[in-house]
Amino acid sequence: MSPTSTTGRKHVVTEWTPEDPAKWDQSLAWKTLWTTTYSLMLGFVVWFLVSSLTPMLTNASVVTQSQAYWLAAMPGLAGGALRLLWMFLPPIMGTRNMVIWSTVALMAPMVGWAWLLTVVQPLNAAGEQPLYAGMMLLAFLTGIGGGVFSGYMPSTSFFFPKAKQGVALGLQAGLGNFGVSVVQLVTPIVVGMGLFGGTLAVHNKKTGAVRDVYLQTAPSLVLPLLIISLVVAIAVLKSVPIKANFKQQLDIFGNKHTWLMTLEYVLTFGIFSGLAGQFGNVLTALYGSQPTISWLGGAGIAFLGAFVGSLARVAWGPFCDRFGGGIWTFVAGIGIAIGCIPVLVALRDDVAGQTNMVSMPVFLTGMFLIFFFAGVGNASTFKQMPMIFPPRQAGGVIGWTAAIAAFGPFLFGVAFDSFSRTAVFGFVLVYALLCAGIAWYYYARKNAEAKG
Repeated sequence: MSPTSTTGRKHVVTEWTPEDPAKWDQSLAWKTLWTTTYSLMLGFVVWFLVSSLTPMLTNASVVTQSQAYWLAAMPGLAGGALRLLWMFLPPIMGTRNMVIWSTVALMAPMVGWAWLLTVVQPLNAAGEQPLYAGMMLLAFLTGIGGGVFSGYMPSTSFFFPKAKQGVALGLQAGLGNFGVSVVQLVTPIVVGMGLFGGTLAVHNKKTGAVRDVYLQTAPSLVLPLLIISLVVAIAVLKSVPIKANFKQQLDIFGNKHTWLMTLEYVLTFGIFSGLAGQFGNVLTALYGSQPTISWLGGAGIAFLGAFVGSLARVAWGPFCDRFGGGIWTFVAGIGIAIGCIPVLVALRDDVAGQTNMVSMPVFLTGMFLIFFFAGVGNASTFKQMPMIFPPRQAGGVIGWTAAIAAFGPFLFGVAFDSFSRTAVFGFVLVYALLCAGIAWYYYARKNAEAKG
């Protein structure tokens, strides 16, 4: 019987033992990886769509700066909450059914945003936005794109032997994370295309220039990509016989390393997702508008943060397989702390209500260092978890840690709206050093308890 033969339940593999080279079906594993990675990338596009729209909604006087922070925060709140659901789905639904129905669910908020952005108007005479409640609801629903991560990543870990999971999970998470930079890069470009509906006038507060945009174009163009994803998933995906009910999966919470790795992944992915989701809003608040790149159609530079972090995540998978994840998690913590220093130096001149006071080169240098080392840490933590825990538990821990870290955009949105930017990055520096110490003691030093 071949390792990919199915039972009476179509599309369910009979046997699956990836640690045995003779029985591991590499073809099925890699087809599953590429199919789910494409779907995951679209999930991140949906999840971070709102963050790409809020700077333009602010400069079009559709929402206030405070409302923009909260709109970009809602997908993070939903993403974290929904990951707590999706983390249990792989052993219950199987990879195939989970990905198919997740893709269908992703279509709902895109339809909603495509409609709402055709009818939304600037703030009324009283400074109110009548459609703000609907915008908040749709922003929450885009969190489905964040929720699927905690199902897709554990599911992918089922298909690969431990020796290859660093590369496989690094590729999936890293390429999936590129969805953040893709949507933040492409949205400012495609909104110049009027597919249907009305326009909004976006004002550059620094130059005074006015640009007419069709914001509804962005979610409208995501829909056909999701349809392609659905068709491919139906044609390609199978499920493997790793099963557990809800109660059985709760055993991960009795292991202290579940909690320690949660702290580490909040440091890496929580900071990556949180800053990526709010980067455009922070730049707009500091400089009056996002700095743009003319040869990219005037796209704002906010996409570069997510791009740098995603690239580091992909690139560091092989290094983590070679040297172990623990040492790189330690390095990531130190690197994030170092990145906070130029950010804090630049923010010495940050004055509320005044723009262009903060040195842009110094600020961006620190931000890109933070994004880079967050990406390194994302790769290393995902290498560690399959090494620390047995396969089914590793999937659950991956889902749990990813769920908690997905609250990053929400927490950073609340933080930037409630505290000074200096206070926020000061906290990040201290937290990064704490996590670096934990990584060194438990996972990186010579006699560490759980090297991996």
